[in-house]
Order: sequence, then structure tokens, then C-alpha cells
Amino acid sequence: MWFRRDLRLHDNKGLYHALKQGNVQPIFIFDSNILSKLTKSDKRVSIIYAELEKIQKTLSKYNASLKVFHGEPVEIFSSELEKTFPNIKALYCNGDYEPYARERDKKVKDVLAKKGITFNDFKDHVIFEKDEVLNQESSPYGVFTPYSKTWKAKLEKEHYKEYPSQDILENFTSSKYELPSLSSIGFDRVEVNYTKSLPAQQKLASYPDKRDYPAQEGTTQVSVALRFGMISIRELVRKALKENAGKYLDELIWRDFYQMILWHHPHVKDRSYKAKYDAIEWENKEQHFEFWCRGETGVPIVDAGMRELNTTGYMHNRVRMIVASFLVKNLLVDWRWGEAYFAEKLLDFDLASNNGGWQWAAGSGCDAAPYFRVFNPITQAQKFDPEMKYIKKWVPEIANGQYKAPIVDIKSSRLRALDRYKQGLDRN
Repeated sequence: MWFRRDLRLHDNKGLYHALKQGNVQPIFIFDSNILSKLTKSDKRVSIIYAELEKIQKTLSKYNASLKVFHGEPVEIFSSELEKTFPNIKALYCNGDYEPYARERDKKVKDVLAKKGITFNDFKDHVIFEKDEVLNQESSPYGVFTPYSKTWKAKLEKEHYKEYPSQDILENFTSSKYELPSLSSIGFDRVEVNYTKSLPAQQKLASYPDKRDYPAQEGTTQVSVALRFGMISIRELVRKALKENAGKYLDELIWRDFYQMILWHHPHVKDRSYKAKYDAIEWENKEQHFEFWCRGETGVPIVDAGMRELNTTGYMHNRVRMIVASFLVKNLLVDWRWGEAYFAEKLLDFDLASNNGGWQWAAGSGCDAAPYFRVFNPITQAQKFDPEMKYIKKWVPEIANGQYKAPIVDIKSSRLRALDRYKQGLDRN
């Protein structure tokens, strides 16, 4: 069993099917293709390592252990794996829909096929995948609302049932492997706080009213756990349905939607979903981008969001939309710059959702707001942080008059964006 984005022993579909066969050796690979792009203090690596330690502790109760590799996955499956486990008959894992993962898995599958080893992957990361939710023309949806309606119409208990892998852990094979140290793979250990508990009934009940206010604890805070698979998407859907939490269920459906978009349109990783938006000429002033990254734009809600991100690795979802709109529209910086910065900093970074959010803000994505709808960060702050509690927490100097003036005028920069977008789209 190859653990990837599913770092849990409960309700794990791939693990459940593997354990039903019996005699299972769990493995994890610290992928050098991914790690080489990270800093040695990347908090996400520490999150993964902490979860591997917890899995290892549980496995020890069954005289089993996790074998951890470090390197390039295809090379490991080509040589090291068979040397370590000469009697391997099959590989089990859960599917991953990102372009790199798809290419990696195809190569691994080909390598194993030559050795007579079967590759078995399962749908565990989403409720509906690939071609499971299509429109009447059997094409993928490009707009969320009709996708959501079809998603809900197709949903049956079978789609969110539990796979009780936790009940058959005795089917792991006996082994005694130790985890390599983090330092041995080139990383420092960093303490990170994240939530793994299912959202409480009260949290889901207040979610529609509180979710947009960054100074309130109105969101579920489970995005990190969902990203790395410490929580199953199925258990979140079961919880949402049990509590009749329709608004929260919609957010889970958005996640499926963006995964579907990435599967059918992998070009969005580097280019606009709507090709005509690639004709827009960006300003891309590096100094403006640096001010934005550091939270020094002189726009309170934007700076608060960026400082929260830089400090904690998290940013409230409403604020994510505001800072993205400001970078793309008011500063006319290519959305890909912001997307890459979020990818570097967010603890819950997920390619599909991050890309979808940024292209939504830029107007270039599926179901995106029309380009002429530009968030006004001043009125957004007045509406969603009226007492400035969130802003004052992250921009304390605003209280003593030491805060800098905005690096651009909100009104004139908006008009410039509208003109630039119109020029680009007309030229296209």
C-alpha cells in the first residue's frame, strides 16, 4: 500500500481493498521531484512527517511498520522496491489527478507491469472523479451551478459510505522498519498546529452566516487535514448531510469541481482556462509584487491577509479572494505569480483549488466572475471586518498612524485594469 495524499488508517478506500487481500506492507515515498522545490523549513514536510509518526505508532501495535523511501518514485519502483520486497504481487494506492501525479503513476504502472506486478488505484480523494459528472452532451461542465445540481442528483449512499480499513489492520504483514529522520532527507522539523477533528454541529450551523468574516472563527479549519488526507472527504460529506449543512456541502462540491476541471483541462496549470485571457498585457512590476508578498501595499485588508499567510501558512478564504483580486486587477500582476506564491506558502495548498481560485479572481477561469467585476478592498473590509479586528491583529501599526499610503490608487487602478483587459480581449 503506497500512501500519498491519504495519511490515515481509517476510512481509506485503497488501504481497505489492500487489507482485504491480506499481507500488506505499507510504504511512503518522500518524492525528491517535489522536495527539491521546497525550502528546508517547509512546514508541510513537517506535517507529513508528524502524520507518518502517528501511523507508525499505530502499526507497531500490530507488529507492522511503514517503510519510507526517499528519492524519485519511478526509480524506486524500478529497482529498490523489488530488492526490499522480492515477493511483491500488487501495488495499491489512491488516485491523484494532478498532471505530475498522472505522469508519475503511468510510468510506475508501466514499470510494474513489466515485472508482473499489478497497479491498483482507487477513488478516495473526491466523491466524483473524471467523467462521472458530465452535462447532457457528455462533456465536462465549465460552470459550477449546473455541475453542482448534477452532482447532488447523482449522489447516493454508495458514494460516501465508509471503507472501514481501521477494522482490519491485523492484515498488515509483520515488519520492523524505522522512519528516517527529517534531517536525513534535508529538512528541519517545524512545529505546526492544524485541526483534524470533524466540524462540530454548531460550527456547521453557523457556517453560512460566519464564514465570510475573518475575525470570527466561522470556518471549519480542516483544509490542511483534507489536503493531506488525515480526514476522508466521505466522512465530511456524511457529516454535512447529517447536519443538513447545505452551504458547507457546496464548498466540498467546489473542491470536486476544480479537481474535475484540472483532470479535463490540465493546461490550466500553466495557462488560462479561457485562452483569450492569455492576451492580456500585465504590468508585472517586481517592486509592487514584493510589497504585496510582504503585506506592505498600504491597503489594510490586503496587508493583513498576506501577513497572516506569511506567519501562519493560512489565509481566510474571503481574504484570499480580496488579495488575489488586488494583485491581478489593481496591480496588474500576472495571476500565475500570485498562484505560485500561494503554492509556496499555504499549508493547505492544493493545485486544483488554488489554480481555480486564482483564475476565478483573474476572470480567466471556468465560472469566473466577469473581468469587470473588481473587488474593492476598502468596501470589502468595511463589510466583512467592520470593527477592523482582523486588520488590527495583523497590521497593528494602523492604530498609531504609522501605516503607509497605498502603493496604487484603488479607483484609478481599477479603471486601468478594465481598460487593459478590454484591450487584450479585443486584440485576441
